Amino acid sequence: MTGFRRGVRLGIDVGRARIGVSRSDPDGMLAVPVETVPRDDAAIARITAIAAEYEPLEIVVGLPVNLQGVDTASTVDARDFAAAILAANGTPVRLVDERLSTVTAHAALRSSGRTQKNSRSIVDQVAAVVLLQQAIDMEKSTGNPPGSTIPLDEESP
Repeated sequence: MTGFRRGVRLGIDVGRARIGVSRSDPDGMLAVPVETVPRDDAAIARITAIAAEYEPLEIVVGLPVNLQGVDTASTVDARDFAAAILAANGTPVRLVDERLSTVTAHAALRSSGRTQKNSRSIVDQVAAVVLLQQAIDMEKSTGNPPGSTIPLDEESP
């Protein structure tokens, strides 16, 4: 067991319209929301700017495989987006299974009394918090980094 690697991490929940961004403290005690980034031509630049601000050890990108663990169109999209992040700023990127993170985020927001309509602006951030916290907790319990890294040869041009 290698133990928990100290350092800030960013969590990224990639959606078709919006991208949720979260971060952890250096000790991995708590993941907190950062912002919701519109999914447009400026998205990679904005995430690169956030990464420059927080100087993370790594960026954790949620990989939305289906409940059977099979890749979908969203999985391919998340992999491509993660590779673009890596190419843009060079910070190591980990792909982590995020099954149910958005479902968990909606449930948490509902239990706090928010409707789905008035949660739309923050649900992506909450999903990013859920996936990052799960990744941190997994590393702490197993002593191994979660998910898999994107090898340099998969970077986008």
